[in-house]
Amino acid sequence: MRFALLFPGQGSQSVGMLGALAARHAVVRETFAEASAALSYDLWQLVSEGPADMLDRTEHTQPALLAAGVAVWRTWRALGGPEPDAMAGHSLGEYTALVCASALSFADALRLVERRGQLMQAAVPAGSGAMAAIVGLDDEQVRAVCAESAQGEVVEAVNFNAPGQVVVAGHHTAVERAATLAKARGAKLTKVLPVSVPSHCSLMRPAAEQLAQDLQAVAVQPPAIPVLHNLDATPRSRPEDIRAALVAQLHSPVQWVKTIQALRAQGAAALLECGPGRVLTGLTKRIDKAANGECLQDPQTLEAGLALVRGS
Repeated sequence: MRFALLFPGQGSQSVGMLGALAARHAVVRETFAEASAALSYDLWQLVSEGPADMLDRTEHTQPALLAAGVAVWRTWRALGGPEPDAMAGHSLGEYTALVCASALSFADALRLVERRGQLMQAAVPAGSGAMAAIVGLDDEQVRAVCAESAQGEVVEAVNFNAPGQVVVAGHHTAVERAATLAKARGAKLTKVLPVSVPSHCSLMRPAAEQLAQDLQAVAVQPPAIPVLHNLDATPRSRPEDIRAALVAQLHSPVQWVKTIQALRAQGAAALLECGPGRVLTGLTKRIDKAANGECLQDPQTLEAGLALVRGS
């Protein structure tokens, strides 16, 4: 069976994640020990014991989720799981996919995403940025709501997660105006998200410029497995093109619907979420009900994923 692996982004973290998998498979703890050495603090202790508000700080969340995705990938391979036909990751998850595809070293990627989190937080003063989910309007309706709500500030559609499910980001007051207007235009739900960083909007351009410098100092190899980028749902093989896509990703929308559609068009019958939570598995079903989905995060779901791709 042709299949793809998906790697989640921020919001999928939780204290205690991968605990059951770590109890069964030593490679999970070994992966986190490697991450801790690269970051110079005990990442597994933070993931296992919290506190949650520390894990939820973006500079900690990003390395934690990257390490979790790599740990699941390594466990999958240790169990004899085959290589996928392609990979993709949502926002931060794109870095995880590139590590698992051997385009970035694990240690380099950990330090990069830690830095990415710091740059994102520094780009917008705490409390002045926001993100909100809008459910029940189509993409063009959301763009129109943003245009009307900006009033000299920034509010943009930034995550095209599923049909009728779009996230907007920008200045806090503009995002609130957009949420109110979207509700008036018939949105089923508008919800300001519990984040302080307005990811993937133009307010992130200063962070992206700094990140570009950091990326130049990191070795990038052609991926051994195609990785579809958030920017345009297209894989890249040249290191300079991968760097450019990662820089642009920070201030550009995540084209997740197009990504899943592209994977399906390439023949991926199963789309397996590699890491904690079920966010991407849920989105996959909303985008394409015929797709087989599974979230690999504990011994039982790993066995189910292996059985699915083996056709057993």
